[in-house]
Amino acid sequence: MNDFNDDINTAVTTLRNGGIILYPTDTIWGLGCDATNDEAVEKIFSIKARDESKSLIVLVNSEQMLERYVDSIPAIAYELVLVANGPLTIIYPEGKNMAKGVCAADGSVGIRICSDEFCRQLLARLRKPLVSTSANFSGKPSPEFFGDIESDLVNMVDYSVKYRQNDRRKNVPSPVIKLNSDGTIRIVRH
Repeated sequence: MNDFNDDINTAVTTLRNGGIILYPTDTIWGLGCDATNDEAVEKIFSIKARDESKSLIVLVNSEQMLERYVDSIPAIAYELVLVANGPLTIIYPEGKNMAKGVCAADGSVGIRICSDEFCRQLLARLRKPLVSTSANFSGKPSPEFFGDIESDLVNMVDYSVKYRQNDRRKNVPSPVIKLNSDGTIRIVRH
């Protein structure tokens, strides 16, 4: 358990200092930063060589945290999270209080309430939302395991979490559902 706590402590310090972490999520390994820090978000786009017009997914650890970063949460969102078989990312019509580049050009933002214990504790200690984008260069396949992450990418982050680096469970990106302001729902990724 000490390694787990040491990883949390080092990751939180790195994030508070505007750094980028490589960490296991409730789905796949991700690159993360404080979703409210403009410079850190810019670093994520730079590391991934990703077009800044593409929005990012954000992790929160509770409905209360979600409510601080989404302007208006449709009631159906709570029901979708309740009936989901696993992690579910929902794109809300209007994000708020986040760094430039986190929300899409139309103001929408993709957020997942994370159930993974490591991520929940990390978010609780940071007390801010966390960017979570796949640990790969833009256009390359998402890694199934830590060992699949390109060493060039590993070398570009400020801290690589040690927890679960040897885990061989196959995880996949979460489904993504978009909730439109007119009440319609669209499946973006399943």
